[in-house]
Amino acid sequence: MQGSPATDPDADLRRALTRHRALATGMLVCMGGLLVGTYSMPPGYWTEMLQASAKAGVVGGLADWFAVTALFRRPLGLPIPHTAIVPNQKERLGRALGRFVAGHVITEAEVRRVIGRLDLARILQQFLADPAASKPAAVAMAGSLPRILASLEDGRAKRLMVRLLPRIVSGPAGARLVARVLRAFVASGRHQEVFSLAVGRIKTMLTEREDALRTAIASRIRAEGGALIGWLAGATMANRILHAINAELEKVQPEDSDLRAAFGEWLRTEIDRLETDPERAEAIGRVLRDALSHPSVAIWLGDVWTRLRTAMTVDAAREDGRTVALLSGLFANAGALLAEDPAARARLNAAVEGVLIRLLPSAQAQLSDFIAGVVGNWDARTVADKIELRVGRDLQYVRINGTLVGFLAGGALFALLTAVFGGVAH
Repeated sequence: MQGSPATDPDADLRRALTRHRALATGMLVCMGGLLVGTYSMPPGYWTEMLQASAKAGVVGGLADWFAVTALFRRPLGLPIPHTAIVPNQKERLGRALGRFVAGHVITEAEVRRVIGRLDLARILQQFLADPAASKPAAVAMAGSLPRILASLEDGRAKRLMVRLLPRIVSGPAGARLVARVLRAFVASGRHQEVFSLAVGRIKTMLTEREDALRTAIASRIRAEGGALIGWLAGATMANRILHAINAELEKVQPEDSDLRAAFGEWLRTEIDRLETDPERAEAIGRVLRDALSHPSVAIWLGDVWTRLRTAMTVDAAREDGRTVALLSGLFANAGALLAEDPAARARLNAAVEGVLIRLLPSAQAQLSDFIAGVVGNWDARTVADKIELRVGRDLQYVRINGTLVGFLAGGALFALLTAVFGGVAH
């Protein structure tokens, strides 16, 4: 179906084929006219040569017209065997075309060359570094998070969390994780806030239970020193002890207190031991494993998962939520890494190339089947039309050359035979 020029994407090819076909046919008609005209010319050597040349030109033009036409349709509509080759062999043609494209166009060497020229890592880096481009991707990924979370069966997710967490934290990796968290905690100075909170709680407890502590200390002195010592000095010593404790706690408040500094030094030492002492790491792992394996902790972890899932689902639906901001930040960091680290770009390109090369055999087979299927599903006229539009113009030159070569060959053969035998029988 040819279609109108406004809707036919092959209109230019169709017009070019029509022009060249008219040229080839016109030359064949001219050659036939020349042949007829020779019969009205005076007899002689040159007339006979021209007539022989014209005959050979007509035969050559007709033979090539028949050959070209037989590729795409039956000449003159006659059921001649081995004509309309392309329509009749479209399935085999599709399979051959698919194998050719898959085996000779989409090759391993070509894939490597294209990837090397594209520099996919640079393209990805430019995308990630552009907030306007990466923000929609972050929003899309965040939007899919609720569906991913909804696809997780709650009971299964909880049981998996309860089983995995104790195993993760019970080995050396757990101790290293605790050490990294504590080191970041100390580096940010947040450990002093914890220390201040603990000191504050101790002071509050001492204030609230001062009378009970005074009585307990006096009782202890009486038990250790006897009733007389307890009666004479028990209350006084209890007051002094409580006063001394409160005085030391008051000294802890300034940022440069010795006790606060000692706490920080002790914490850093413990962090070093976690990272270097296998026994201490194993001990921490046992404590964490036992704590996380407790049924109460398991219930708490399940509740944490439920709350976390709900919060993530609600937040992911907001374009200004933390999930989108986190994903955008991750994209920006990845873009900065690729921009600043040529080795990272090279590794990414190598990884992409490796994946594509491993997938190439399967892709080649699927591409071959796809092309064969597409061509096989075309109707015969469509196949012939599409192929003829793309190669028909060159095939018209075959017709033109056949006419010209036949004309020249006929004249040369006439001259040779006349020279050898003295004449040519007609």
